[in-house]
Amino acid sequence: MGALAELAGDEKNGEGSRTFVFLNEGHTLGNALKTIIARYPEVDFCGYTIPHPTEQKLHFRIQSRRDRAVDLLKRGLEDLEALCDHTMEVFGKEMNNFNAANSRSVQENT
Repeated sequence: MGALAELAGDEKNGEGSRTFVFLNEGHTLGNALKTIIARYPEVDFCGYTIPHPTEQKLHFRIQSRRDRAVDLLKRGLEDLEALCDHTMEVFGKEMNNFNAANSRSVQENT
């Protein structure tokens, strides 16, 4: 993952509203993270934009009246990491099952 910064000028809205800028990230991270964070009941708004196609920047906005936006972002990243770990684990297990079944099939045909 690239660098992360907060967009300036958001201080007046309180700690529950922030726009974070991810460098060297795009729609893959933005959409996955938005899908996770938008489902949290304490989140009023969550979205992202890619300001310009030639820039490798992702602007990620979180608004909440109850929690700090930075805490919600951290939780979202941790939940996304757990989801990716689970996906890799299940995929690896199923790939091993598939390979084992196919190796038996090849041995039976020879």
